[in-house]
Amino acid sequence: MSAAATGNGLERALGLLHHLEDGLLAMILGLMVLLAPLQIFLRNFFDASITWGDPLLRVLVLWVGMLGALAATRGRRQISIDVFSQFAGERVQSGVGVVTSLFTAAVSAIVAYHAARFVASEIEYETTAFAGVPAWTCEIVIPIAFGLIALRYALYTLGDLRELLAGSPAEPR
Repeated sequence: MSAAATGNGLERALGLLHHLEDGLLAMILGLMVLLAPLQIFLRNFFDASITWGDPLLRVLVLWVGMLGALAATRGRRQISIDVFSQFAGERVQSGVGVVTSLFTAAVSAIVAYHAARFVASEIEYETTAFAGVPAWTCEIVIPIAFGLIALRYALYTLGDLRELLAGSPAEPR
């Protein structure tokens, strides 16, 4: 298999992952947009509500936050502080890119590891979140999202390092 074919397959897989992330985000946001006003309507006009509605909305906020953070790391679109670009040359910027990408990957991997340990303890103790739903099913997004962020930044680190060693300009940050 040629390198171009391998890259093409990888690009298709990443594209599929991006569509999956975007679709899941849209679906969750849509559910939130429907459920929150429904809860308000039921409370104001019928003095009733869906008992599991508010806890589900809190879980959905967690999921939207984590999936949104994951989507923001795609293409390095997350918030960043860029002091060096105005004062440093391209090689220094590439070096800074290596360090910051590696640091982000390491911190995200540590958070993913400890979040996975937390989820494992929730499974072990059979904790429930609401309406008999196991708590781990609500929290599993945390280690998955941080694990994928760590993987993305590990790949960014390799790309930045390759650019630094090759002397080619780094992609815009």
